[in-house]
Amino acid sequence: MNRAVDLLVVGLGPGGASAARAAARAGLRVVGVDKKRRPGEPVQCAEFVPRPLVSEPQVRAAHVQDIHGMRTFHPEGRLTVTEHFPGLMIDRRRLDAGIAAEAAEAGATLHYATRLERLDTEAGEAWFHGPEGEFSVRFRLLIAADGPRSPVARSLGLPELAHVFTRQYTVPLREPFATTDIWLSPDYPGGYAWLFPKGEVANLGLGLDKRFSGDLKTPLDRLHRQLQAEGRVGGEILGHTGGEIPVAGLRPELVWEDKVLFVGDAAGLTHPITGAGIAPAILSGELAGQAAAEYLAGDGEALEDYQEEIRDRYQGSLAHAVARRALLERAFQARQTPEPSTFQATWIAFDEYHRDDAA
Repeated sequence: MNRAVDLLVVGLGPGGASAARAAARAGLRVVGVDKKRRPGEPVQCAEFVPRPLVSEPQVRAAHVQDIHGMRTFHPEGRLTVTEHFPGLMIDRRRLDAGIAAEAAEAGATLHYATRLERLDTEAGEAWFHGPEGEFSVRFRLLIAADGPRSPVARSLGLPELAHVFTRQYTVPLREPFATTDIWLSPDYPGGYAWLFPKGEVANLGLGLDKRFSGDLKTPLDRLHRQLQAEGRVGGEILGHTGGEIPVAGLRPELVWEDKVLFVGDAAGLTHPITGAGIAPAILSGELAGQAAAEYLAGDGEALEDYQEEIRDRYQGSLAHAVARRALLERAFQARQTPEPSTFQATWIAFDEYHRDDAA
């Protein structure tokens, strides 16, 4: 099978599906591909969306539970309660499937369980392998929404984004609560642990930098046992997942040779401290899909305008987060246990994080 389209979207998470939806609604011929078998499965996400960023109808439709604030557990045992971080816990399967369904309704052709095998951007052609066998797609533009280890970026010879690794369990919740609970500890170097409630269950996970520790299971199991002893969660593991989160900040160039646009994790839009990335993925996908339609309609500045819009919205906060990460990384690189003040300077709940003195 060979197809000729206006826009090829690689990766159909919230960013890629939003791009496909926006471009198809603008009248483009769109093909989207994703290596997952079904939208949003497996879930590789803690599923929290900050309330100030909730404007997407499909985010609201995926709502599971309101979150009213954040509790941060310090390494030395102190607890800080922060009320100005409300948001929503969502069902990522429902979110991804909802946006993908709208993209298909708008006319986009979506292929799942499909992997990119080869890409020739000069010729404008990509080759894939999926359930229907081998096929190729000829395209005028391509949107890369294929994660922190973007195969598209690799095909273009671009460097892989630095990333941390995560491991997460779904566990029964014994004690209902409505905060995001965060643990800062040298046991999670370059990351943190979390317990996020979703009604009768919770997402219990952690992230860390494998340069400093390659073992995610031992500290996560230890925290699980601690929370069982406290009567907060059950011992059964109902599901488990894991993945990578980019922590390098915004990719230097979001548009490659007026042919490829990067969105979401592939663009480095995930927050390097918190790992939050759903809302910027949706927005960048929407803007990229619109930019593709405008560019192919004759607006020669549309792709550069997309890049500048994303930079204006996100580059400052992402660069600040990268600088804050560097404070923590320096301590671990020196094989030192970070001081409590360092943890506070590198976590968003504290005033120290927001000061302009991260150098």
